[in-house]
Amino acid sequence: MKIISVSCSLTLAVLVTTALLFGISYAQLDSRSFGGFSDQPQPLAMEKAFPFYVSAVSPGQFKIVWNLAEGHYLYRHAFDFSMIQKPEGQALDVDYVLPDGLKKNDQFFGDIEAYYGQIEVDINLRTIPGPDAILLISYQGCADWGFCYPPQRFEFLLNP
Repeated sequence: MKIISVSCSLTLAVLVTTALLFGISYAQLDSRSFGGFSDQPQPLAMEKAFPFYVSAVSPGQFKIVWNLAEGHYLYRHAFDFSMIQKPEGQALDVDYVLPDGLKKNDQFFGDIEAYYGQIEVDINLRTIPGPDAILLISYQGCADWGFCYPPQRFEFLLNP
């Protein structure tokens, strides 16, 4: 029986150490992994919580569509879009249109606008993209139960 106790303690120590190394707070860990002390949900992977795709509408115009997992939302204030012509180049502004979001009081940022369900963002480039041009897509979101994901930045090659 002592072997099981040592094994559980060792598992807990490994999980906490791993969390500290990867910058995850103790509160963000799935508490069920510590012996079932709570029914707190486990965070979804980013790809499952905030899946999106980019499509070309016309030359210089793109649409980005997010289909958020149930109980997950994105912050309006955290969206940012820009373009770089070369991997080491300077970011250039692009025009984009965000729909109105749901006004709510967020435990992390206070009064905010949030998006649930499906969000469509129209992107208009101010300059013609070169062969190595990349669209930079930044966003951040949370789960309703209190888990907040770190800010994300995705690079989309405009001319594959």
